Amino acid sequence: MSKPFDMDLFLAGVMTGSPATQQRHLRQAGIIQAEIARRWERASPWTWQKKHLAWFLYQHLAPHSDATRYYYVLTARLLTRRLQKPWIFHS
Repeated sequence: MSKPFDMDLFLAGVMTGSPATQQRHLRQAGIIQAEIARRWERASPWTWQKKHLAWFLYQHLAPHSDATRYYYVLTARLLTRRLQKPWIFHS
């Protein structure tokens, strides 16, 4: 049996900012992870492609406010930095 993916450990090396900001990023990254796992059955960010994050940001968050989408884009950029990918997402 495999362990659940530890997002805290995954993002630990690239997290900056206040503790409240870090908690927001961790919470949002967990939500992103859960939705991508539900939609595509890819539990680990190491298996994600750009289309997975793009789907989450532009389709899944479509009914949400601009402010919500903006903060999720910031979290997606943090995930992208950790994955060392050249992906660019706009709010």
